[in-house]
Amino acid sequence: MEFSSLKLTPGVVVIALFGCLLDAQAPDAKVTEPETFTFRTDTRLVDLHATVVDKEGHLVLGLPQSAFTIYENGVKQEIKMFRREDVPVSLGLIIDNSASMHDKRAKVASAALALVSASNPEDEVFIMNFNEETSLEADYTNDINRLEEALKTINSNGGTAMRDALRMGIEHLKHGGKKEKKIVLVVTDGEDNASVETLGHLIQATQQNGVIIYAIGLLSDNEPREAEHAKRALDALTLATGGQVWYPNDLAEVDDIARQVAHEIRHQYILGYTSSNQALDGSFRRIRVAVKAAGDPIVRTRSGYYASTER
Repeated sequence: MEFSSLKLTPGVVVIALFGCLLDAQAPDAKVTEPETFTFRTDTRLVDLHATVVDKEGHLVLGLPQSAFTIYENGVKQEIKMFRREDVPVSLGLIIDNSASMHDKRAKVASAALALVSASNPEDEVFIMNFNEETSLEADYTNDINRLEEALKTINSNGGTAMRDALRMGIEHLKHGGKKEKKIVLVVTDGEDNASVETLGHLIQATQQNGVIIYAIGLLSDNEPREAEHAKRALDALTLATGGQVWYPNDLAEVDDIARQVAHEIRHQYILGYTSSNQALDGSFRRIRVAVKAAGDPIVRTRSGYYASTER
């Protein structure tokens, strides 16, 4: 898929509710033979990528299937798939290229390369820049030299249309991503002031496509109101999809954050269940995953999905 510039206008915004049900994968580098239980059926499997962390935020690895319980709308579900392994992903790096990012782009590019270097070598990665428009700078590749060249494309100007860019990224993952697990990392420094896409529609589309969103918010204390609006949006997107957001105090932190994102992506659990409610009525099904383990660890996964006939 080749395109150089994409822009959303009110007449072309289409919100698709995709019945594709999220998958979640998880590697545990210390497990040489991942515990795997796969259930095959004609009914649809709801796939979840789950990150488990302790109270300090450190990954909790090596848990057995018996430690997990899944609830849909409060009803316990039978786990029919469980995996712990490092699987390749389709990854979109979506980077703010608005005027305010000009002095930060070199460090952000370095962090993006750090993430790719620490990722599964079989990952496929694309890069999008955005200001008021979204441009695809590098299509799916695992060639780090090609990605490095694309990250040098800096033309920082204009406003910030982050939601439109994320929607474009989700569409590109849906139509072009070859890996089952799909990830977006968005890096931005301010409030969205130019998007057509709404936050609610974006969250809905993201959940239906099984995309996990990670974010780095380089927010400024000089504009507290705008920073708070941006924070609310990034918090909502990452919470709904099972990702995570960071707000570094210093630009020098972004390299370490990028490596942390790569480490987390490679150490997630994959859970699957067939809903006990098979009605495809378009309703939202809220998901909760509980873990019984020492220290009462915390689980992050997508908050739910829409029971749609579309995939």
